Amino acid sequence: MPYRRLPNTDAARVRALSRVLELSKKYEPDMLAFKQSTLIKVQAFLPNFEQARMMQKEAKDRQVSNSKEFVESFKKAKLYISHFLQVLNMTIIRGELKPSVRKFYGIGEKDTRIPELNTEKDVVEWGRKVIKGENERVMKTGNPILSPRIAVVSVYYDKFLEKLNFQKMLQSISLRANNKISSMRPECDKLVSQVWNEVEAYYASETADRKRQQAARYGVIYVYRPKEKEALNTMDIAS
Repeated sequence: MPYRRLPNTDAARVRALSRVLELSKKYEPDMLAFKQSTLIKVQAFLPNFEQARMMQKEAKDRQVSNSKEFVESFKKAKLYISHFLQVLNMTIIRGELKPSVRKFYGIGEKDTRIPELNTEKDVVEWGRKVIKGENERVMKTGNPILSPRIAVVSVYYDKFLEKLNFQKMLQSISLRANNKISSMRPECDKLVSQVWNEVEAYYASETADRKRQQAARYGVIYVYRPKEKEALNTMDIAS
């Protein structure tokens, strides 16, 4: 015996409730297999659910669209910060600056390693240290690093921060949209189940096959178990 399966995606949920509205426009109330009170609930709920889905999609699309620009800004900021520190090390090796200047940037005097810049947090932290450190050092020594200049590093760092903050805002909007649609799903599933229960009850006096056939017109979905599918296939071959 096939079993009834409720929608398991938002698109399927919308299709199930949309079918209710389609039939309500096509037939008179006394010809429908579900109650008018149930129809009123569907009419009130479905537009809000569809709007929540639209907002969820828009939020996701904006986040994905901005993601490419954000990644590019991250790479640029990382590149300029790394290059600046490499040039700082070479300047020290050439004897143009003393190793002690590394302390301005939050680096040990003898530490020649370039810090890891693999995460957003790394770039935020080291960008801040490099810009602050270079500005403080120049005020005391008057000898800026020229390639790249800290002003150029600052430009790409600020662009990265701008894109980072915007991306976080989009993520927050997307999270709220996801939470909204999630909070509405239980009510949606309850409505679909209510409609389908009423439809099946309406055709309860029919044979099992006839009831499923009529209920399917209302969007009710029946699924055959694997063994039942095999049996049907066997019957089709035999016939």
